[in-house]
Amino acid sequence: MEGVEKRNQVWVFVIIGFLSLLTMVTYSMHEYYIYLAAYLWFGFVYGMCLQYGRFCFSSAFRDLFAVGVPRMAVGIMIAMVLFGTVSAFVTATGNSTFHPAPYGIHSVIAGFVFGVGMVLTGGCASGSLYKAGEGNATALLVILSISVSQAIFADIGGWANNLVPYSWHLSAVSKGLPAAINASDGWMDQYLAGYVWDQPVLLFSQWLGIRDPFLAAYVGDVLVGVVVPATVVLIAVYLIWYRKGYLRKRAEAHLPTAGLGVELAGYWSMITASKRTAIAGLVLGIAAGLHMYVMKGMQLKFGASNFGTLMKEMGITSGLSAKGTVFDPGYWYVTTQEAQWVGWVFNKLGADNMDNIYFGLENGLPNPLINPADWMSLALIGGAAVMALLSNEFKWKGTTRELAMWAIIGGTLMGIGARLGLGCNVGAFFVRVSQGDVSGWLFGLGMVGGAYVGVKFFNWWTERKLAREMAACGL
Repeated sequence: MEGVEKRNQVWVFVIIGFLSLLTMVTYSMHEYYIYLAAYLWFGFVYGMCLQYGRFCFSSAFRDLFAVGVPRMAVGIMIAMVLFGTVSAFVTATGNSTFHPAPYGIHSVIAGFVFGVGMVLTGGCASGSLYKAGEGNATALLVILSISVSQAIFADIGGWANNLVPYSWHLSAVSKGLPAAINASDGWMDQYLAGYVWDQPVLLFSQWLGIRDPFLAAYVGDVLVGVVVPATVVLIAVYLIWYRKGYLRKRAEAHLPTAGLGVELAGYWSMITASKRTAIAGLVLGIAAGLHMYVMKGMQLKFGASNFGTLMKEMGITSGLSAKGTVFDPGYWYVTTQEAQWVGWVFNKLGADNMDNIYFGLENGLPNPLINPADWMSLALIGGAAVMALLSNEFKWKGTTRELAMWAIIGGTLMGIGARLGLGCNVGAFFVRVSQGDVSGWLFGLGMVGGAYVGVKFFNWWTERKLAREMAACGL
């Protein structure tokens, strides 16, 4: 055991040393690369937090619906409140990098598709990244499936165009997009330009009509948009899943089981049930808020709102979008950079996938070595690996035929849901809710519904499989 711990410590130094060396070497090449390093080290912190708290949205819903354990769901709510509270200051001072998304029924549908997929795989988009850092081969397959499905779906056309409502087609054509973007010949392009872009964008502060920046951020977006809904969700979780067991334990200990004080104590007991998850949520929320502040500071320092501008100043134009930009969200985000990995490979193999909105107009397809969000995701895996090694939880774990099947099916659904919803459990739910974006709660509503259906389906599948195996054994 002692030998294993020493070997793990060596690997921790190797990982941290490599990331540190990468930071120093690239900065020595050009000061603009410190922009990428900022993404890298925040990604590293995210990975450590996710692994330490076993922080996975799929686990949260699966545990809640399958076995009635609310620990992870509570942790997610705590992290969102903390992220919102920290980033509200960034927003109020005009330093936010957040961009709200259009909301509508598509948000709910996208969340539903994503929710079903993440339960089938056993890991959400961010959860699969941190599990990959633990040496889980199935998680790597999930990441690959999400990435491939997004890259294909973003450029889908042909027969799929027959499914496009004519109103979408007319609206997309009327947008006057650059000639290089063929928005009239792609299902996803017509969905985005012809439908999604026509939907309203709304923050809770705007809905309430609050104009003072600090009141808008703290009262409208955080208090009304995050704290109140999260509190309602937690009360529902307490009443439906936690209260009965808590009161039973009090009864067994011959303690009072009625009264407001008892209920408040039970609620607080649920909130503090897992210290690791609570700590992870605390650090994750604070780090996510600081990430926005740091990236805005970088943009102000270099006089650019997108890393694509800095690439051009360094003489790098390959992979830039029609706008001269690359994917540079300015905060914690998952799935788009993974789609870019596969999209870039497809492009180098001869695919003409820069004529669509997703890659060609908005995000580009830069070399993965200089893609800002790529550095964040890869460092997230590294941070998770470091934390797993320090806690002796790192272990190479292969997959099975059945796990691989679910990883591919569920990962594909997550990829499609992420593109329909313009983000995953992080970008479309966690971040948007924390910023007071109405679309975040709608995506989350769909995701909960999808997770519930996914759990029920998986239970049915498992029971059916068990019955077949017992019948084969003559039992």
